[in-house]
Amino acid sequence: MSNQLKKQISLYSLTMIAVGSSIGSGVFRTPSEIAGYLPTTGWMLGVWVAGGLVALCGALTFAEIASIFQKAGGFYVFLKEAFGDLPAFLYGWSMLLVINTGSLAALTLVFTSYLNELIPMSENVQLTVAVLTIALLTLMNVLGVKWGGVFASIFTSAKLLGIAVVVVIGFVAGVYAVNMTDFTWTSNAENLPLVSSFGLALIGVSFSYGGYQHATFIAAEVKDADRIVPRAMLLGIGIVCLAYLSINVAYLKLLPIEKIAASTGVASEAVSTVWALGGKFISFLIVLSVLGTIGIYILTAPRIYFAMAKDGLFFKQFAEIHPRYQTPFWSIIFQSFWTILLLVFWKTFSNLITYVVFVDTAFFFLTAATIFRFRKRKLARNYSTLAYPVTPLVFMGMSAFIVVNTLIEKPEQAIAGLFFLGLGGLAFVYFKKK
Repeated sequence: MSNQLKKQISLYSLTMIAVGSSIGSGVFRTPSEIAGYLPTTGWMLGVWVAGGLVALCGALTFAEIASIFQKAGGFYVFLKEAFGDLPAFLYGWSMLLVINTGSLAALTLVFTSYLNELIPMSENVQLTVAVLTIALLTLMNVLGVKWGGVFASIFTSAKLLGIAVVVVIGFVAGVYAVNMTDFTWTSNAENLPLVSSFGLALIGVSFSYGGYQHATFIAAEVKDADRIVPRAMLLGIGIVCLAYLSINVAYLKLLPIEKIAASTGVASEAVSTVWALGGKFISFLIVLSVLGTIGIYILTAPRIYFAMAKDGLFFKQFAEIHPRYQTPFWSIIFQSFWTILLLVFWKTFSNLITYVVFVDTAFFFLTAATIFRFRKRKLARNYSTLAYPVTPLVFMGMSAFIVVNTLIEKPEQAIAGLFFLGLGGLAFVYFKKK
């Protein structure tokens, strides 16, 4: 079998992958939770601005690192080159068994729940549809990365158009004034102090912004990667920031913040205030949005397992490339198999997302730190991070805050993540011996 991945992803496709892997279910699910933690307009919008700035600092940092190492594997490659095999292995291990598959399982549950609003189904039928969706998107990605890129472009463009419609409805027909300078603070329903509440709100914000880094995972399959990867990262996070801020202002113009905090479907409820069929429209929008994100996650992360297997740190079958379609088919198939297991046995969303974000943010911190190691080694790069070293330090500082605050306020999920990393350390010893 060939061991070379085909270069066939353009700037537009890679930008749409960065945008599409960020904009999924988060912006339709997390605003209610965030309004519950931060029940004033200034703080609610402020945490989205803060999350956008942190994501921008991350994108600028990772764009430089990606310009140094244009290999399949993204964060796995960066961690391995900077800190050795163990941190890199733990990242890939977490992506396969917690971060990416856990996110895929949660996204698929959101997909079927909103599809149920359009086509009523029993719980068993919803589960069957979820499994079939994973299977069909897996097949598409096995058939070629080009089809995955085309799929990402079509569905990302469609959901951006849908978000634009919601924003227009909010700005044109919304009746509530949005005071962006209202930073008054008394407390929230859980009687938490401002710092703790802000940190917990950042979990939902981070989950919503997270995903842009997937553009680095497939750098080896990008045409003219030196130029395209940094541009796609910056364009992607810029589009996501604008979309998230705009749609949250639209929510606030259509609903008072108290109703946003109490809502279980803020997007559909907001549009329904001025459009009777708005709930159906938003359900359709979310179905498209989440479906596109699922396809992207199935496409990108298997390149990490592929890179690990090539290094002898994972099952050797994960390094095999299909002789006809030139894709890491075993990596893609096993990832989807594990996702289906999580779908069948977890059947939940919120707790899973909290410990996914905890583990994911810890690796964001560690990966951002690699830029200092690479600068010290004076490695050749084709892009330099703006405002270095402030940019990576800001990103690392906010990441550390999210991790520590989660450990204090949500210890069950955080400890579960740490326990899982411990199991990964044992698995590393096994593969090293083999």
